[in-house]
Amino acid sequence: MLSPTCHACGVTAEETEFHAGGEAHLKRFGPGSSDAEFESYLFTRQNPKGVHFERWRHANGCGKWFHVARCTMTLEVFASYSAQTYAPPADVLDAIKARRPDWEMED
Repeated sequence: MLSPTCHACGVTAEETEFHAGGEAHLKRFGPGSSDAEFESYLFTRQNPKGVHFERWRHANGCGKWFHVARCTMTLEVFASYSAQTYAPPADVLDAIKARRPDWEMED
């Protein structure tokens, strides 16, 4: 079972205490964006086999949103970090590389 740690309050619990919010670090387009950009934002998502960055909410706890880096095949959680980031922090990338030396982040 997936057991993320809430970045805001530090509680580690089973995934049933949290609510998954989809892929993290999506580029949102503002007013004046094209239909293709808006369609891409709404419907285009990665579905990787391996390392993935996701948004989670501590639904049965503090209620805060945070990001989780995890493996979609093994449910291994590499790290959790603040939702107020535009990209995974260096320490999170280092934690992933320590366990998956051959892994490369996709653009």
